[in-house]
Amino acid sequence: MAQPRMSSRLDSLTSWRADWAGLRVAVLGLSVTGFSAADTLTELGAEVLVLSESASEEYERLVPVIGAQLAIGELDEAPAALVAFAPDVVVASPGFAPSHPLIRWTQEQGIALWGDVELAWRVRDKVVRDDGTPADWVLITGTNGKTTTTQLAATLMREGGLRAAPCGNIGIPVLDAVRDPAGFDVLVVELSSHQLWYIGQSSAAGELEPHSSVCLNLADDHLVWHGSADAYRAAKAFVYRNTRVACVYNKADIATREMVEEADVREGARAIGFDLGVPGPSDFGIVDGIAVDRAFIEDRRNSALELTTIDDLVAVGLSAPHIVQNILAASALARAVGVPAEAIHRALQGFRLDAHRIQVVARHAGITWIDDSKATNPHAAASSLRAYPGAVWVLGGDLKGVDLSDLIAGAGRTAGAALIIGVERAELVAAFERHAPDVPVIEVVSAETEEIMTRVVETAAGIVADGGTVLLAPAAASFDQFDSYADRGHRFAEAVRRWIDRGSADDSDGSPVAE
Repeated sequence: MAQPRMSSRLDSLTSWRADWAGLRVAVLGLSVTGFSAADTLTELGAEVLVLSESASEEYERLVPVIGAQLAIGELDEAPAALVAFAPDVVVASPGFAPSHPLIRWTQEQGIALWGDVELAWRVRDKVVRDDGTPADWVLITGTNGKTTTTQLAATLMREGGLRAAPCGNIGIPVLDAVRDPAGFDVLVVELSSHQLWYIGQSSAAGELEPHSSVCLNLADDHLVWHGSADAYRAAKAFVYRNTRVACVYNKADIATREMVEEADVREGARAIGFDLGVPGPSDFGIVDGIAVDRAFIEDRRNSALELTTIDDLVAVGLSAPHIVQNILAASALARAVGVPAEAIHRALQGFRLDAHRIQVVARHAGITWIDDSKATNPHAAASSLRAYPGAVWVLGGDLKGVDLSDLIAGAGRTAGAALIIGVERAELVAAFERHAPDVPVIEVVSAETEEIMTRVVETAAGIVADGGTVLLAPAAASFDQFDSYADRGHRFAEAVRRWIDRGSADDSDGSPVAE
């Protein structure tokens, strides 16, 4: 690959107050991330060309209003508008994979390639704290649990008196948080593997230096985008690079520990482990049903600090093992920025999971219906199955190139039955035949999205044992049949409610409980 040109000027662009005027920037993609990048750059005085294969009516109208150019059309090769524009920098939205023709073109031309997160880091001083410094950044990634942990960490920090903003892959672009005039003490940044790959392309001037960071876990996912499991792992590992205070890792997942061991961090950064076992010094864990901190206390070799109890978490629906792990990770990040233990305990009493994350849809006629549509990969589905052994398991969809054999041979063997949906059913049926032949398997087939979950619910209700659970944990993406994982979960919940309303089980143990 050619070396990026204009390096001396680009190396100077590490502040909102730097001279961005006239810099020629091509922005790839026009969704929420692409627009935030274009809006930021035009505000800085750069010349901006936005390229996208399509755009919403709103964004198409707004791009010229903010002072940027827009080119909409096929991007299977560098369009004439991009070549003629001759950008100094390309800022790509995270949907553009390393193999995309425009990413390859950018690298071959020796043009600097940034993601929106690097741009946000470079201009993070637009709004500063009372001491004149920009907000600290806390980075969160992992195959599963990123969003929940990000929300948890921000909630704990706010309860501790800090102005904390969850942003990034959680849905709020980092650039929007950086430019918020209210200002923050901490940005809690959820990062996808796609965003981390772009961080890995950074020059020294654009490298992040987070206060603290965590990779929650690692399992195969997004292999088509990255090209291999090794490339996916390497992208996740970038979360720890240059960490200054705390590298939080999952003691039960050796890959995350190895990432910390291999990471190039700042002097003084500590490795902080978490798991559901008894913690050692510098760890977070569980002792006799109590979640404790043995990392951020003075006498960590001989004592522990109580954060909450498992009984308290049961009372608020946060006791599933993988959720407890998320709580420990978030607590470690919160303690790293100085949040008191009492604030963590208070915050957890009021915290609730988002919809479609091990959400109890209803309990009726001896059946518990669980919506974990957010379990879009094997690791997440395995966590749900371990929380609900013996459940009738609803799975399937777009497998994203991931083999579910290990999932089915492991946690899948505990299912009471399997209902398979989606376009890749045959592969899953064969996997059950090879690895879990004792689990009854039923394919649910429908050409109409509106009918799929109705058939799932009716079928599941006919086979689930009294007192049993029906668990939607697809281990796959939703886009083969649904608009999103949320759409899939919503349709499941609606089908359950229709089934209850029809009085399908009116021998009834009382009124249905919808949660």
